[in-house]
Amino acid sequence: MKKPFKISKPKKIIVGLLLLLIIWIATDLFYPVKRNINNINAEETARMDAAMWRSYYEKKPLKLFFQSAKLMRKEFRFPFWRSHRVAYYAAKAAFVFKAGQNRNDYKKALPYLKRYYNLINDISATKFNIDSASKTELEWWIVRRDRDQHPPAEWESWLAATASVMYHLPVDSFRDYANLRVKAMLLRDEKGNTITEEDWQKIREILLQAWQSFSNTLKHKRDA
Repeated sequence: MKKPFKISKPKKIIVGLLLLLIIWIATDLFYPVKRNINNINAEETARMDAAMWRSYYEKKPLKLFFQSAKLMRKEFRFPFWRSHRVAYYAAKAAFVFKAGQNRNDYKKALPYLKRYYNLINDISATKFNIDSASKTELEWWIVRRDRDQHPPAEWESWLAATASVMYHLPVDSFRDYANLRVKAMLLRDEKGNTITEEDWQKIREILLQAWQSFSNTLKHKRDA
């Protein structure tokens, strides 16, 4: 007579841990949570923003992916696994766009931007128009890429428009923020492949001013 099959204690522990991991991931990804996306830590956001710029220009998609996930956790307080999901769509959109040569190519990034903004909208306590946010985001990417046809003032307008859609404030509320971010972009463009650590530090400082302006705008909204 055969002995009944028994699972050893170590295997039981492994199976139990795997089940817990699956439950954690499923809960993290699908359990409904809501966040107030109006609370921005300017210093941390600026630091991560500059780091992500650098990864993008140095063509390091994996590093950009993990930085983006961390930013989602810091800025919008995304759950751990969900932050990686939204980061995937952000990074995918960025590198699909980067490979483009014309407007039709650039539009291939739009589905990923929509998924990105959809996930932010799902977690946000205040809803916004996903299509509008995605299209204005892509448009400022395009006018920045085609800088010979579009002056920096246009970049600022589209940057401010994206923030306006997300936070339900007039476009002019984000003019200072947009102006400073564009100033950082122009410095990056000016330096090109000769960019130094000192230049990146200047970019971080300008981005900090930009995000401080952004945070102050949202603070005034909360205090109103």
